[in-house]
Amino acid sequence: MNQDWRGNLIRRLLLLLGACLLLGLATGQYAWMLVIGLSGYLAWHLKQLLRLHEWLRNRQTNEPPPDSHGLWGEVFDSIYHLQRRDQKARDRLQAVIDRVQESTAALKDAVIMLDRDGNLEWWNLAAEHLLGLKTPQDGGQPITNLVRDPRFSEYLESNNYAEPLELPSPTNDRRRLQFHITQYGNREHLMLVRDVTRINQLEQMRKDFVANVSHELRTPLTVISGYLETLLDNVEQINPRWLRALQQMQQQGGRMQALLNDLLLLAKLEATDYPADNQPVAVDLLLLSIKNDAQALSAERNHRISLEADAAVKLKGSEAELRSAFSNLVFNAVKYTDDEGDIRIRWWGDEQGAHLEVRDSGQGIEAKHLPRLTERFYRVDSSRASNTGGTGLGLAIVKHVLLRHRARLEISSRLGHGSTFTCHFPNTQAVRRGSR
Repeated sequence: MNQDWRGNLIRRLLLLLGACLLLGLATGQYAWMLVIGLSGYLAWHLKQLLRLHEWLRNRQTNEPPPDSHGLWGEVFDSIYHLQRRDQKARDRLQAVIDRVQESTAALKDAVIMLDRDGNLEWWNLAAEHLLGLKTPQDGGQPITNLVRDPRFSEYLESNNYAEPLELPSPTNDRRRLQFHITQYGNREHLMLVRDVTRINQLEQMRKDFVANVSHELRTPLTVISGYLETLLDNVEQINPRWLRALQQMQQQGGRMQALLNDLLLLAKLEATDYPADNQPVAVDLLLLSIKNDAQALSAERNHRISLEADAAVKLKGSEAELRSAFSNLVFNAVKYTDDEGDIRIRWWGDEQGAHLEVRDSGQGIEAKHLPRLTERFYRVDSSRASNTGGTGLGLAIVKHVLLRHRARLEISSRLGHGSTFTCHFPNTQAVRRGSR
């Protein structure tokens, strides 16, 4: 825009006033000449304003502005250039959106955008194939109307999307899908859905293999252990040179039997998603029994084991499975805590749910090992694990029991400061005294 437009406007206005005064001098009607001159000037500006309004209202793409001069010419040209820049920016943004939509449409994984209330806003073609969404009639509908599994509704409302959720497909029960939700913007949701049927089948094959091998090994191991026990019962008839060998064989047979039992328990836990015997469990009494067993296990090591349990808080679930998980945590604390160390067991409830904490004063665990502690056969120190006689499956069993009870395990530890294992159960699993 011309930077001297203000000066030009003032000069033209002064010329108009001068002309009006000259005409007034010639006619003797100064006031009327000024009124007529200024009215004409105002009418001209009003005409330009109407032309601008008409152009903006009926403008076609890339249509140039009306011809004008002076200030209005500058205004028309400036608006036109601003519109051109805006159109170019919009074209660039639309090109980016088109490329994103084309790339997501080519994905085999479903991509779904949900608003803050969980209503469908946009999805790609894979979502129609995996979830059965239909364009455009499903737009704006709650996703829970189309994916009706209660676990999905609970997952969506929890606002805790650290771990993905696996469910059968709503269109095909034999297809297994993995849902992963990410929040963005104003609490909107981006949901990715993957077909993990093949991975699930391979995992099931692995589970079946482990379970079948465990079953097949159980019978010969029982026979071998039985004969070893018979031989050791008649130790006076055995050559003394064989006594130590038979005792070691019996010891290793016992460890192998414990390993098979843990493998079979894991296979059983993985076979179903939720325990069948879902009844309120008196956790305080359960922990008291486990504490007595832990005291017996400690024996001459003289651990100081304390228990603080809220009798008013019970837990819905399988008592046998919960006993297995809780005893694993407590017995591990006994095994890995130095003699005369402290072990604290605490059970309580709050507004977030119910919680079990097992804290010991042992040597602690390095931070690099914590994420892998619940893996099968993972050992922080293989020599120490072999000395304690563990199978390496205890924490894996704990993890699966907690998953089946919709709970999670939190582990914190520092070298030289002991370890703390905390089980967090949601409110849906907790039963408080006086509630139904």
